[in-house]
Amino acid sequence: MVAYLCTTYAVSARRACRTVRCVRATYHYRSHRDPRTLLRQRIREMAQTRVRYGYRKIRVLLNREGWAVGKKLVYRLYREEGLMLRHRVPRRRKSVAPRWTRPKPERPNEAWTLDFVADQLANGHRFRALTVVDVFTRENVAIEVGQSFRGEHVVTVLNRLTARRGAPTVLCCDNGSEFCRQIVDLWAYQHKVRIDFSRPGKPTDNAYVESFNATWRRECLNAHCGSSHGTTPKSASRPGGRNTPRVGLTGRSRIARRRSSPGPTRRISSASPSSPLETLPSDGTKLGSRP
Repeated sequence: MVAYLCTTYAVSARRACRTVRCVRATYHYRSHRDPRTLLRQRIREMAQTRVRYGYRKIRVLLNREGWAVGKKLVYRLYREEGLMLRHRVPRRRKSVAPRWTRPKPERPNEAWTLDFVADQLANGHRFRALTVVDVFTRENVAIEVGQSFRGEHVVTVLNRLTARRGAPTVLCCDNGSEFCRQIVDLWAYQHKVRIDFSRPGKPTDNAYVESFNATWRRECLNAHCGSSHGTTPKSASRPGGRNTPRVGLTGRSRIARRRSSPGPTRRISSASPSSPLETLPSDGTKLGSRP
């Protein structure tokens, strides 16, 4: 206010302080507090990379990197930088993180991409499937089927794949609640894996797994009929060729199965209700071309 009066009405600082009843010592005081520029910059970089992380999770990442900071300091800097999470979706959807170019992997098992596929059986029961694809080889690493998934289930799948193939360098996934769990972040920290989250509302950031999910849904899920648990196909593709299934689960052709189907919905089955997770082991086939 004092500076506004001085610049607008061309008066002295003494007269402006007397007008607004402000002590001159208070007006001329300059804080000697450390601005913590490097810490602010690092917090902003983490918030732009992990757009759904609050100040608590960012503090955990800072402590892992060696920053001896407390939650109150991180909270104050987090608010001053304007990085508070928006719980109300704005009318215009704008990405928080800027557009960037992801480095391309140079060898197999370097980068994995994960995503979920939701579908239902012929009897109306819903199920979900976790698909893991190698970005370099376009190989389907695993398909995990279950009725509900949490962060613990994702870690279980990653531990099994790591014991068989080794840990990757980068995990590419969206900002789903299953991937943003603290247990997933702790697994990545223990195995020295970097989690690369996609931008909100940009499924093209994970184009490889999205393409595989579309092919798997078109050539396997929509082509098989399942009305009871236990009829899930063990493999969704054939090695060395297209992923088009030829014969149904009962040994009949697709046309005969369509004629005998009670309704237009044709779905595969999910895992048994007694076991919420059932693995569909992959035979190491690559993503096939379009039919």
